[in-house]
Amino acid sequence: MNNEILLITTLIVLYSVVLIWYRLFGRTGLLCWIVFATIAANIEVLILVDAFGIEQTLGNVMFATTFMVTDILSETEGKKVAKKAVNIGILTSITFIAVSQAWLMYTPSVNDWAFPSIKAIFSNTPRLMFVSLGVYAIVQRFDVWAYNKVWAATNKICNDTKKYLWLRNNASTLLSQLLNTVLFSLGAFWGTYPLHTLISIILSSYVIFVVTSIADTPFVYAARKMSYTIKAKQPF
Repeated sequence: MNNEILLITTLIVLYSVVLIWYRLFGRTGLLCWIVFATIAANIEVLILVDAFGIEQTLGNVMFATTFMVTDILSETEGKKVAKKAVNIGILTSITFIAVSQAWLMYTPSVNDWAFPSIKAIFSNTPRLMFVSLGVYAIVQRFDVWAYNKVWAATNKICNDTKKYLWLRNNASTLLSQLLNTVLFSLGAFWGTYPLHTLISIILSSYVIFVVTSIADTPFVYAARKMSYTIKAKQPF
């Protein structure tokens, strides 16, 4: 199976799994997904693949699910719960980085076979780790803020809180992903690559995020419809 088919399948499966977690465990399931996705994305971001003529990191797809989850939480549970999910993601990322770096301080046994591979994977430069963490904290908070700003604006115009879900979902995520792409690329690679290469990285990365952002719209609609049943059966 080629990378293009695998990426499309992965995107659909991950978005579907988010809905399954929500259906089974309600709000708690989405908060747990944030923890899982944050750890998985921190590992997947180290894997580069070529697909659709673009070199990209596998973490892009997993990272996209965190935006989908905060949008679902904003829509169904409110801004306070969405911000709580962002804070959980930030604390998860800090804890994972600290724990994974502590592993590298140990002297492995003579019978150990895994340490060289673990060291190769988790020996990120401090610059990349801090840029990744800082950008995550900024853009996720911005996403929640933008989602609720667009929601308030459309509600003021049409006086209907249910309308224009597609607009607040896509507007907030596309703006957040643009901010994410620019800040991460400049923070991580400024001085490493010439400006024209940085611009190329930003543009190619953003194309991927546009696709993942638009693709999550029907899943957010499905989650909102699902929330009516979940809240009726599992009030908390």
